[in-house]
Amino acid sequence: QHRVVVVVVVVVVVVVVVVVVVVAVVVVEIKTAAPSRSSSRRRRGGGGEVVVAVVVVVVVVVSVVVVVVVVEVVVVEVVVVVVVVVVAEVVEVVVVVAAAVVVVVVVVVVAGAVVVEVVVAVVVVVA
Repeated sequence: QHRVVVVVVVVVVVVVVVVVVVVAVVVVEIKTAAPSRSSSRRRRGGGGEVVVAVVVVVVVVVSVVVVVVVVEVVVVEVVVVVVVVVVAEVVEVVVVVAAAVVVVVVVVVVAGAVVVEVVVAVVVVVA
């Protein structure tokens, strides 16, 4: 699952970078292709450049939002997996420790019973 998510993140980032580069190249081509027209447009209060600027801003915002959402999904998945793994490890350790405690208690009880029997036998023999 994590490999799939990482691949998706990489693909999304690559696509975003390609789109931004293409838009930037188009903007440069438009500006260099018609300098006289663009200067006359600037005097009239803008035109194609404003549209291109809006497109660039929209592309950047959308790509940033997509990347943020994907990264958040990945982070949430990783956090969930880490929490599950840590909880599983803690539970496993607790179970092992509890089993060890039970074994120790049983050994102590049995050893105590044996000691008591030996002491009673010695007392009976001595008496």
